[in-house]
Amino acid sequence: MPPAPWRSRVASSLYPDFLTLFSTSTTTYTPQRSTAHLDGLRGFASFMVYVLHHELWAHSALMKHYVLESAWGWDGNYYFACLPIVRVAFTGGHIAVATFFVLSGYVLTVKPLGLVYKGDMVGLGEVLASSVFRRWARLFVPIAVSTFGYVVVMEVFGLEGTSLHEVKETFGEQVWDWYIEFKHWSYIWDRNIIPWLPYNSHTWTIPFELKGSLLVWMVALVTARFTRKSRWWTYAMLIVYFMWICPEGWYCAYFIAGMWLAEIDLLAATDALPAFFATFEPYKNVIFRGLFVVSMFLAGVPAANKDIEVFATSPGWVWLRHLKPAALDDPKWFYLFWGAIALVTSVSRIASLKRFFETRFCQYLGRISFFLYLFHGPVLAWVGRRVYAAVGFVRKDLDDDPEKGILWWCNRLPISQWGPMGLEVNFVLCQIVLLPLTLYLAELGTKWIDEPTVKYAQRLYKKLNSGQTIDLGAAGARDKEVSNPGPS
Repeated sequence: MPPAPWRSRVASSLYPDFLTLFSTSTTTYTPQRSTAHLDGLRGFASFMVYVLHHELWAHSALMKHYVLESAWGWDGNYYFACLPIVRVAFTGGHIAVATFFVLSGYVLTVKPLGLVYKGDMVGLGEVLASSVFRRWARLFVPIAVSTFGYVVVMEVFGLEGTSLHEVKETFGEQVWDWYIEFKHWSYIWDRNIIPWLPYNSHTWTIPFELKGSLLVWMVALVTARFTRKSRWWTYAMLIVYFMWICPEGWYCAYFIAGMWLAEIDLLAATDALPAFFATFEPYKNVIFRGLFVVSMFLAGVPAANKDIEVFATSPGWVWLRHLKPAALDDPKWFYLFWGAIALVTSVSRIASLKRFFETRFCQYLGRISFFLYLFHGPVLAWVGRRVYAAVGFVRKDLDDDPEKGILWWCNRLPISQWGPMGLEVNFVLCQIVLLPLTLYLAELGTKWIDEPTVKYAQRLYKKLNSGQTIDLGAAGARDKEVSNPGPS
């Protein structure tokens, strides 16, 4: 008797997809979309966030995490992992987040802008209405489900919570605390609330994603009947406002920049770019390769703290520190802004980079990118903490704390720390356990939470959208007749 269909689906969803990534028996992968390389870039960026947080966690035990996030030569430290450009492989998580914002501005507006150039205002309204309706669910429902799951796992397995949220005595109290925290955090217009949900600190980018999304859709609607020149001036003024004037709006500049890049690509696809772009055509290969190098250098901006004076003792950044806008509190976001723009621009135009991000591996990362971003933190805090402590990365007064630590795991399986910083033997060997586990859980989150959320949000919009129109003119005429009945 064949298994029930639901059992087959469950069994299929449980099989790790990453096991087939490098199988020679599978057919050659062919990207299905013209922007597939951007999906791959987003996925690889999520992987770089994973790398950054694991590097910092493990090396905080050696008191080297500050060094990793500082420039090569800072305070007399000359590690290979801190070299310009090379350092992106170890601490590229910062440029990854910057790239998320630029990519969001791009992919969320490329279709609306295409409709603008076609003059399809009705289609534009429909696309924007659907997008706005679905966006909150797309971002917040997966986080609600996954963080509630975090609470359940913490209760069932008796695991410690993070230092960001209170650990309650009963499960009911913990659920109520989770509800209160999620309720406040998900209201994005409260300027006094911390940007992250205490049950997953990496969610700090999500309110920015929603606000940035609403911004670019509003700009697309407002400027729909502008001339191209007027719209581009609008982009420029908004970027200046958000990056140089508004102290809290730096991330909005990233979204507007992504929107601008999307419009440039739409025009380039139809040979409709302004004439001055033709001036650079003979030098495009040099320009785009140069932009990629610049992006990799800027990606290594010192990020250990917000003190701009650290740049004064950081080789390569001494003079660049003077460019930081006075309104910006955290200097790294100014340099990462230009780095992310240069990266997204160059990846689309350098064939070898584009092919890399279209590979099966990067496309796989792109598909699970949201839950790789969401799940790598809890896996690191619960499993990674124990694995790293077991091989010798013991954080003093944290892991070895008699009351709140994990004493049993500390140095349980000591392994040599031989090797350059960031690539020590014991650190690399830990990834044999931690990386597959994180990828697998991200797959499950994608299959069981993310994809159903997207599907059901689309269905709900279609169900609620009757497609009927109301003749307000006729209704207005009737109202006028009622209010002005004439002489009796």
